[in-house]
Amino acid sequence: MQQQREPSASESYFWPSVWAIGLHVLVFGMLFVSFAFTPELPPAKPIVQATLYQLKSKSQATTQTNQKIAGEAKKSAARQTEEEQLEQKKVEQEAVKAAEQKKEEAAQKAEEAKKADESKKAEEAKKADEAKKADDAKKAAEAKKAEEKQLADIAKKKAEEEAKKAAEEEAKKAAAEEAKKKIVEDAKKKAAEDAKKKAEAEEAKKKVAEEAKKKAAADAAKKKSQDAAKKSAEDKKAQALADLLSDTPQRQQALADERGDEVAGSFDDLIRLRAAEGWARPPSARKGMTVQLQIGMLPDGTVTSVKVLKSSGDGPFDASAVAAVKNIGRLTEMQGMKPSDFAPYRSFKMTFTPEDLAP
Repeated sequence: MQQQREPSASESYFWPSVWAIGLHVLVFGMLFVSFAFTPELPPAKPIVQATLYQLKSKSQATTQTNQKIAGEAKKSAARQTEEEQLEQKKVEQEAVKAAEQKKEEAAQKAEEAKKADESKKAEEAKKADEAKKADDAKKAAEAKKAEEKQLADIAKKKAEEEAKKAAEEEAKKAAAEEAKKKIVEDAKKKAAEDAKKKAEAEEAKKKVAEEAKKKAAADAAKKKSQDAAKKSAEDKKAQALADLLSDTPQRQQALADERGDEVAGSFDDLIRLRAAEGWARPPSARKGMTVQLQIGMLPDGTVTSVKVLKSSGDGPFDASAVAAVKNIGRLTEMQGMKPSDFAPYRSFKMTFTPEDLAP
C-alpha cells in the first residue's frame, strides 16, 4: 500500500484561488450585462437656474442685458449638463471596459491556472510514473536478487549434498578397505592360531602318549612292587603264623608282639598303597601339602568312615585324600587278625601327602 503524499502549500491555495477568481469574473459579468441593458437616462437638467426679476425701475437696456446674461447662463448650464453626461458615459464605458479587461484577465488567469494545474498534474503524473517505474525497477531488481539468492542457495545446497555424498562414499570405501584388511589380518591371525593350536595339540598328544607310556611303565612297576609287597606280606604272615604254631607259648607271644608291630607297619603301607591306587590328583595339589585323616574300620577290613582332622589348607586336595581312602572299600588282608591286633585299626589317624598318594 503506497503512502499518501501530503499536499504542498501551493496546492492547498490553488482551488480557493480558482474559486475566488471565478466569483470575481461572475460579478464583473453581471455588471457588464447590467450596464448593457441600462435604459437611456433623460437629459440632464441645468444645474444653474436663473430667475429673472424685472424691476420696474430698470431701463430697457438693463433688461436686455439681463436677458442676455440669462441666455448665456442657460447655454452654459446646458453645455455643463452635456459635458457631465459625456463624462458619466465615459466613466460607464471605462467601467465596462475595466470589467471586460478584468474578465479577460480573470479568464487568462483561470486559463493560466488551468494550464498550471494541468502542467502540475502532468508533472505529478510524470513523477508518479517515474516513481512507479523506479519502484517496479526496484521490485524487479529485488526479485532478480531474490531469484539469484535462491539459485545460489540451491547451488550451495547441491554442492554440500554432493560433498556429503562424496564424503560418505569415501568413508564407505575406507570402511570397506579397513574391513577387508581386518578380514585378511583375522584370517592370518586365525591361521597362526590354528597352526599354534595344531602344534600344541600335536605336542599335547605327544606328551599324553609319553605320559601314557610312562604311566604304563609306572603301573607295571607298581603292580610288580604291589605283587612283591603282597607276596612278602603273605610270606611274613605265614612265617609268623608258622613261628607262632611251632614255638613255645612264651616264644609265640613274644614273636606275636614283634610280628604284630611289623604287621601294623605293613598294613599302614598297604592302606597307603590302596589309597594311592584310587586317588585322583587335583590340579591344586602341590608338593609339601599334608592332611591328617581319622579313619574307622571293621574287623573284616571294611572302611566305615573317613574325616579330616587337620586340613592342608587346600580343600580339593583334602577331599581327594578322603575319597581315595573311601575308595579302598575293604582290605581282605585284615581278616583273621586277632582282636588285640585289630583294635588300633578300629579308629586310627593317618597323614597323607601328594607324594604318599602319587602312583
